[in-house]
Amino acid sequence: MRRILFLARAEVLHVVRDRATLAQALVLPLLQLLVLSNAATFEIRDVPTYVVDLDRSTTSRTLIDRFVASGHFAIVERSASLELANEALLEGRVTLAVTIPHDFERSLVRAGAAPVQLVVNAEKGSAAGIVQSYAARILSEYASGLGKTLRPTMSNVRSASDHPAPSRGAARIDVSVRSRYNPSLNYKHYMVPGLLVALVTLIATLVSAQNIAREKELGTLEQLNVTPLTRGQFIAAKLLPFWVLGMVDLAVGLAAGWAIFDIPVRGSLLLLFASAGVYLVAALAIGLWISSLVDTQQQAMFVTFFIVNIYLLLSGLFTPIDSMATWVQTVSQINPVRHFVFISRALLVKGAGMSEIARPFGILVLFAVVTLTLAIRQYSKRTA
Repeated sequence: MRRILFLARAEVLHVVRDRATLAQALVLPLLQLLVLSNAATFEIRDVPTYVVDLDRSTTSRTLIDRFVASGHFAIVERSASLELANEALLEGRVTLAVTIPHDFERSLVRAGAAPVQLVVNAEKGSAAGIVQSYAARILSEYASGLGKTLRPTMSNVRSASDHPAPSRGAARIDVSVRSRYNPSLNYKHYMVPGLLVALVTLIATLVSAQNIAREKELGTLEQLNVTPLTRGQFIAAKLLPFWVLGMVDLAVGLAAGWAIFDIPVRGSLLLLFASAGVYLVAALAIGLWISSLVDTQQQAMFVTFFIVNIYLLLSGLFTPIDSMATWVQTVSQINPVRHFVFISRALLVKGAGMSEIARPFGILVLFAVVTLTLAIRQYSKRTA
């Protein structure tokens, strides 16, 4: 144990003295968290909107004000021409066109219901669905406040067209929606826990891979191999400082997320860091395995980025796993990033306990044991 601590102390001194490595491990992840938390989001604000208000009543103007007050829409053009609205959609100047027909206010007063047409530029795919849901929610809330019914006619096309309104005798279904775990629908509460996992993964894997590759470049690895240190002691001493550094990165990132983005911490922090400890063993083992395959730090960096990119794409961090092909969902089960992202979100956002994360936690333990064993064996073959 003393040998491990002595060599680990030497690694810590090297990291502290090397300002580039220290900045890479501590400062850059924090900066990336601040940038990516605002960039990697599906929340859309200030959608350029074209308004065709054919009614020009107090009620129609109030409805338009609701769109602006939400912060999701910015009225950039207005007119009484559907052709001009279609032209703006075609040229890409606007994403949404809202058409309020003649007698809108009168229909609400007399019949208790009125149509509103929403034309969304669906060229942007999923973003169009988000814009449409924002608009439909505003209409629903406005109608509830009036005690009336608004019938939004939605068209995911580039040109407007008239649609017949449903008959007055049509059945009505009142839907009650409750948003659990994230009632404010703040997307950062969903993204930041996952981004913390991504940054810890990148730092732990890259730094550990480059560290041993640097020893190869300097020729000191052969000198260490002839010392009384066993393979296990050498690897433990090499990886222990970076394990601690990864835990520090997670703690700093979590504190920043709580202070800056108001990220909820509803579950057990002890359980979160215990899961992180197991996960970091797996991430460091992957770095060790990469170092056994390459001879230079540059090669280690390229291989690490290739593997980490695949991990992140299959983790459900940026795209839902449910939207992936069936075979991709099956392959992602062997991805440790997926399971730690799930644990991080479940503990922080949902307040889950051990019973809820038992399965992904068990997979992480198994993955850590298998990858560390294989990495040590591979390392021994390449350096024997």
